[in-house]
Amino acid sequence: VQLVESGGGSVQAGGSLRLSCAASGDTYNDYCMTWFRQAPGKEREGVAAIDSDGSTSYADSVKGRFSVSRDNAQNTLHLQMNALKAEDTAKYYCASDTRRYCNAGYPDWTYNYWGQGTQVTVS
Repeated sequence: VQLVESGGGSVQAGGSLRLSCAASGDTYNDYCMTWFRQAPGKEREGVAAIDSDGSTSYADSVKGRFSVSRDNAQNTLHLQMNALKAEDTAKYYCASDTRRYCNAGYPDWTYNYWGQGTQVTVS
């Protein structure tokens, strides 16, 4: 599985961004997908996850503001981010592994496939 993120950028606090992650590989639909982020000097943290059946989970810090979705026909994962805050500033990564179910609390070392990341800056 190869993953390529896009959609990052700079935005003012309160604004919105939509990240996308294009996945290659014909087993994409069978895998759970997770968005992680890493701010300078901080550990990488799970933000939002979506199972192969569409069930979602979120970190407490983004609940009610972020929404994860997947388009299986396009092999694409999305992260809609609303009401952005300065503390959301980070590099965002999509990740996957060969399992159907996961949640946003799973540690990063449990994922084998990673994108290169896309920077989100909120000022």
